[in-house]
Amino acid sequence: MLERPSHHFTSHRIPKPTPQTPSSPSISVRKGLARVRGSPPATTRAAAAAAAAAGGTAAMAAVGEDDAAWERAIAAATKNTSAPKTLTLDGAVKSSTGRLPSAALLERFAASLEELSVAGARLSSLAGMPRLPALRRLSLPDNRLSGAAALAAVAEACGATLRHLDLGNNRFAAVEELEPLAKLAVEALDLYQCPVSKVKGYREKVFALIPSLKYLDGVDAEGNERLETDDEEDVEWEDEEEGEEGEDGEGEEGDGEEGDEEDGEDGEGDDDGEEEEGDEEADDEEDEADDDELDADEEDKENIESKAAGSSVTNKRKRDNDDGTSGDK
Repeated sequence: MLERPSHHFTSHRIPKPTPQTPSSPSISVRKGLARVRGSPPATTRAAAAAAAAAGGTAAMAAVGEDDAAWERAIAAATKNTSAPKTLTLDGAVKSSTGRLPSAALLERFAASLEELSVAGARLSSLAGMPRLPALRRLSLPDNRLSGAAALAAVAEACGATLRHLDLGNNRFAAVEELEPLAKLAVEALDLYQCPVSKVKGYREKVFALIPSLKYLDGVDAEGNERLETDDEEDVEWEDEEEGEEGEDGEGEEGDGEEGDEEDGEDGEGDDDGEEEEGDEEADDEEDEADDDELDADEEDKENIESKAAGSSVTNKRKRDNDDGTSGDK
């Protein structure tokens, strides 16, 4: 009987993968990919740096062009004075950087400038606004301004003296953006055609936020429109301030002028006295003339009487002679 061959089955086990060392090619490849994906190669970084430098150069060039345009506009607006009280640059420059002129261009008028208007200049920022400690009226309508930062720049530059601020047709959208104005003494604020003017309760909220405010968009809290006389009162108030400042220097001159006027009045009195004396002399002369005329009349009368008497004597003598002659006969 044949024996069946026995079959020995051996189990085939799958070998475990050997752990890869840090120097493994796959790891190095992965690291290489990670390095490629995480940071650009040197050529890319150089290109980016060059682009940034070019962008910075272009921005600087734009600022330079803007300042040159602003300088020409300011020179044209102030050609007749070196200390302007009002400076109007409406539409004179369409800023490519969205900023005001460099501070140095405006700060040279800081001591005298009371009103500044820069409308329609495509302004989107007031960063670096020059300090203007005498400014009372600032008009920036028809621009692209928005946010509390713009108004914070205004408060820092001229907040102590500012009374009228025109921000009409800009991009202020929330009442909260007006917060920097709360501590100022602004009396008139214009926000017409700004998105914030459509906010519910807009007027009540703005008046509550700014206690000093008298007029919002030309109307007071009770709905009364601002009259032209209010603007005239502002001008008169400014003139009074200037007058008070000059009182000390003008007082002495005024005294001298008053003294001159008194001397003039005394001189006029002397003239009146001389005129009266002249009138009296004229009257005396007329009286003397009348007296002379009377004397002449009396002399003439006496002469006539004497002539008449002489003629009567002659006639009597003649009659007597005639009578004597006739008696002799």
